[in-house]
Amino acid sequence: MGSDCVDTHAHLFVEAFHDDVEAVVARAKEAGVRKVLLPNIDEDSINELKQLVIRHPGFLHPMMGLHPTSVTKGWRKQLDRVYDELTGHPPFAETTCGGADRGGTEGGGTDVGSAGRGGAGYMAVGEVGIDLYWDDSLKREQIAAFEQQLEWSRELNLPLSIHFRNATREVVESIRRVGESSLRGVFHSFGGDREELELILSLKNFMVGVNGVVTFKNSGLAGTLQYCPRDRVVAETDSPYLAPVPYRGKRNEPAYLPYVIRAIAEAWAVDAATVAGITTRNAVALFGV
Repeated sequence: MGSDCVDTHAHLFVEAFHDDVEAVVARAKEAGVRKVLLPNIDEDSINELKQLVIRHPGFLHPMMGLHPTSVTKGWRKQLDRVYDELTGHPPFAETTCGGADRGGTEGGGTDVGSAGRGGAGYMAVGEVGIDLYWDDSLKREQIAAFEQQLEWSRELNLPLSIHFRNATREVVESIRRVGESSLRGVFHSFGGDREELELILSLKNFMVGVNGVVTFKNSGLAGTLQYCPRDRVVAETDSPYLAPVPYRGKRNEPAYLPYVIRAIAEAWAVDAATVAGITTRNAVALFGV
């Protein structure tokens, strides 16, 4: 593609990558991916996420949160562990962040603040949110867990990586209840229509994360993106899920991010290098990577 890009959402610590994660990382770098952000899922995924980040400082960057589908029996105990991680201390931060000053950002991006950066080394609170696709029987608990993590995002001055499957309106309502002016983040894996996009963009400090869905002919996402301001989009893969065409149905990986970039470029009628630059600047502004 000729330009660097940032994958703002990939689950490289899951079982699908256990046999070849080092090769996956190498291919990502060869493809022009300069950074990859890793969202946590639950208590069981924390150690694998951390060990992977430690092996690739400066390239892999961790988030910390409790995924909504992991809000099951014992979810309050899991939240306690998440908070302990978010408010932890070095040496993990020194290892993951390379001891760098996290107070500013490169490339003229917005200063996302240093609170939480120098302490725990996590770049965001994520993956958090509400998921009503599989089961809505724990909707109340999911909302409670989400709003608690929204409070932590505000307390620690960290952005959010939000999961919102079949729950866009509920997620927006929670953000407004907690206080949208003091929160910022990304609605990850956006694949909705113009109405859903406008609802999300009504939250002034939030972006949408676009992945391989934009390459699916029947998704309609390319058309929707024509209505999205260019400073409100970041690129992601959501690996190992949602591989772009021509790899649809296979395991996804960060090396396929250029296919997403090119599809966004087609939707906006610009070249891929322009989109790579835009989405990278947006990722820097939001996450400080």
